[in-house]
Amino acid sequence: MPEHDRGALASTSVARHLMRGAIGFGLIGSALALIPGHGPAALLLAPPGIVALRGCPTCWIAGLMQTISAGRLRRACTDSGCTLHPARTSTERS
Repeated sequence: MPEHDRGALASTSVARHLMRGAIGFGLIGSALALIPGHGPAALLLAPPGIVALRGCPTCWIAGLMQTISAGRLRRACTDSGCTLHPARTSTERS
């Protein structure tokens, strides 16, 4: 199995992930704020917000951590457990 630098919830860049968060939280917040004036129809804004977050807000936060750490940490697992180690940079590899 190939080792991926990014997790399943990570974006290609931090800026892109923050934009997804702004859109997702904005849509969910708008859905909740518009309920008094527009009734339950305002909740139609919530599903696109959930899609933008790639799930619940906790999933978005996990994706943010994965995006920030992508390529910086490597997991090494043995029988006694797993540990994180800094990834080697391109200058260390040569």
